[in-house]
Amino acid sequence: MPVPELTQFLSTLAFVVVLAFVFAKVEIQIEGDAGWAANLPTWRVEEHWLLTIFWGGRAMTGYHAWVMSFIVLVFHLPALIAWQWSLQLEARILASLMVFWIVEDLLWFILNPAFGLKRFRAAHVPWHKHWVLGAPVDYWVFTALSCLLFGYSYGGWAWRF
Repeated sequence: MPVPELTQFLSTLAFVVVLAFVFAKVEIQIEGDAGWAANLPTWRVEEHWLLTIFWGGRAMTGYHAWVMSFIVLVFHLPALIAWQWSLQLEARILASLMVFWIVEDLLWFILNPAFGLKRFRAAHVPWHKHWVLGAPVDYWVFTALSCLLFGYSYGGWAWRF
């Protein structure tokens, strides 16, 4: 018996939030109070025009290059295991990745004893260079894109509400 789309969507979101929570805890252990790999022994590219376009002006670090590649591959693993792929499935994977990064990043601040929500401000978070309505612009862009991608991936059900 097929699972109703709304149940599948909510289950996917819940699982992505759990993954984000676990990974946020891992990153807190790795980075401590120095976000964006500031104190890690890794290479850094601080400025490049491509970073401005694709990375929100943040530095690219060896740590983030490898961690993000790993997470992208992990999110694609179920499609490989099932040996199924479609544009709709890819849209769902990409939407899930965007939700994962938003939630993981926010939880890094909330759960990190060195930060907390009170320090979740542009003045205390120099690696997020662009803020709107109290949050990094990435959060808003990824939220909008993930909504569109999830809507498409579930056959346009999002447009019916």
